[in-house]
Amino acid sequence: MEPRKRIAVIGYGNVGRHAVEAVNRTSDLELAGIVELSDSVLNNGKIPGPVVKDIKDLPEVQAALLCLPSRQIPAAAAELIAAGMYTVDCFDIHSEIVDYKNKLNALACKNETAAVLAAGWDPGTDSMIRCIFEFMTPAGITYTNFGPGMSMGHTVAARSVTGVKDALSVTMPLGAGLHKRLVYIVLKPGYEFSEVTARLKEDKYFSHDETAFIAVDDVESLIDMGHGVLIERKGVSGSAHNQWLNMQMSINNPALTAQIMIAAVRAAFRQKPGAYTMIEIPVIDYLPGDREDLIRRLV
Repeated sequence: MEPRKRIAVIGYGNVGRHAVEAVNRTSDLELAGIVELSDSVLNNGKIPGPVVKDIKDLPEVQAALLCLPSRQIPAAAAELIAAGMYTVDCFDIHSEIVDYKNKLNALACKNETAAVLAAGWDPGTDSMIRCIFEFMTPAGITYTNFGPGMSMGHTVAARSVTGVKDALSVTMPLGAGLHKRLVYIVLKPGYEFSEVTARLKEDKYFSHDETAFIAVDDVESLIDMGHGVLIERKGVSGSAHNQWLNMQMSINNPALTAQIMIAAVRAAFRQKPGAYTMIEIPVIDYLPGDREDLIRRLV
């Protein structure tokens, strides 16, 4: 039996906490430790593993799970890959994925390591479903309907805007792949609501969907980590029309994201040097166990 791969979790927020739990439930991976800059996390004494502020303080780390806000991920991934480490992240800004992948690919090839990016449920496993639906029905239209539920990426983006003390972004599906964002905002003292919402409307996370901004005194009582998605495709197989495909799930958002990242880091060790999105990797590489046993059980 091969020795367990040693994994560091970078960031101990919603996704990071679930990633630690998920690593500790595997038979082929081992938690090397957690990298977290917040002193409140360092000192609470409740974390199941060593906690440091610099990954260099953790011994023999082979791969890192970047459980960070998307806008912090590219720089963090580049630094780790330059040090020869495998990385997995949940980068979720769809319009920037190709450029980000190309930059990481050159760096990963140079340093003879592998990176899996955008490894959550969307982008990530939903992307895989969309691919499968498309080769099943080459002509047709796919609709991805998110929610209702809390969007972690949009919530983090809203919280980062000047004048916002706290925020919560909820995605509401309108059907046919269209959505409405409900953004609940707690303002910092001295800021105008109209001024803050104008900044939010310019952000890439909110500029493409109908968005309603709602001023509140507190968001804690509104938070529910549940989310969901319905992927539908109506298309044509050969000359046969009216092929209707769908996949639906209701999930705990950070827990599922973390679990997918665990599968992706396992797959990363099985790839040649380079950077990969999830659709580029053989699906069997995400699973633990003997390949022939998996084929016997699943095919």
